[in-house]
Order: sequence, then C-alpha cells, then structure tokens
Amino acid sequence: MEMRGADEEKLFSPSAARNAAAITNVLGPVLKPAACVLEIGSGTGEHGEAVCGLRPDIQWVPSDPDEVSRRSQAARAGEIEGLQAPLDLDVSVPGWTHGLPKHDVLVCCNVIHISPWAVAEGLARGAADILEQEGRVFLYGPFLEGAKTAPSNLEFDASLKSRHPDWGVRALEDVISLFARNGFQLENRIDMPANNLALIFSRTAT
Repeated sequence: MEMRGADEEKLFSPSAARNAAAITNVLGPVLKPAACVLEIGSGTGEHGEAVCGLRPDIQWVPSDPDEVSRRSQAARAGEIEGLQAPLDLDVSVPGWTHGLPKHDVLVCCNVIHISPWAVAEGLARGAADILEQEGRVFLYGPFLEGAKTAPSNLEFDASLKSRHPDWGVRALEDVISLFARNGFQLENRIDMPANNLALIFSRTAT
C-alpha cells in the first residue's frame, strides 16, 4: 500500500494528490446546484476537499470504516465550505444505508479493486436505496477491458491478487452488469490519466 504523509490529523495520499484535479474536472461540472454527495471510502478526504474547492455550493459527506481516515476527513471538514463531518460506513455490511437521508450522487474512487467484490455489491445495492430518483453513481479507478486493457493494469491486478486473493482490478463488463442488476445504466465512460476510468451511472428508465 502507498505511504501517506501526515500533518497532525490530516493525512496526505500521493495517489489522491495525482488524481484529485482530474476527478474534480470531470465531476464538478456535472453536479447540480446544491447537490448532496456521499463519498464511500474517502481515505484522506482529499477528493472531497478538491471538489468542494471548485463547488462550494454542494454538500459533500465523506465516509470510511477506518477511524484514522475519518479523523483526517474531519480535520479537512473544519477548513473548507461544504465538506461535512465523516460517517463510519462499511458498504459490505447489509443495510448500511439504514437511517441515512437521500443523496444526489454517490462517489467511490479507488476502492473496489482493493476490497472484496462484496464491497462493490454492497455499493450497488446501497445506491439503489440511497439515491434520489435522478441520482447518479460516480466510480473512478482502473478496470479490465479485455484486449484493450493496459499492461500496467494487468500488472497491477496481479500485484493486488498477490497481496489479497479477494482483491483485483475489476472487469468493466462485470461492474456494468452489477449496476444494471440494481437499476443503473452506464451513462458515460471517460478516459482518465494513468489508465484509469471515470464511470457515471444513472438510473435505468422505467
């Protein structure tokens, strides 16, 4: 895992520093005015900090099952408008959305490849419960795309599986199928730096 820097409670992630601007450039313009965003697996909290810096009108709620990460998120929440206090959420636990209000957007960056598939399943099920009717899911990270897969992502997949048998870069078609079973369709696929993708899902029309 990457080495993180620290300034008192705030943590700093090299990967978040590299991708925060790219994520903000894609996500910031598509958020409706005063949108309420829930981020899953917020880590250091730098993604929410970056997006709120561009869009101070939104409410961004970070979350993480890790207490140290939540302390970092809380430290950032005290410094920037729109960034809320973090929640202790584990999306692999059934019923994790119980008691939470509706949100407009569910964001999850660089999580589903460094966690068991049950996390992706819980994320998709929870999105169906917690999002407003016109809500969207935003995923960011590496994905496998058959013959189109970048060699670096194949190497990363092998490295992840060597560290934990339930980890691994997920096949894009499996992720699309998972969200389809929970009522979401892929609205947009955006190429991002370092062979990552941004995926935006919206509810399937009924």
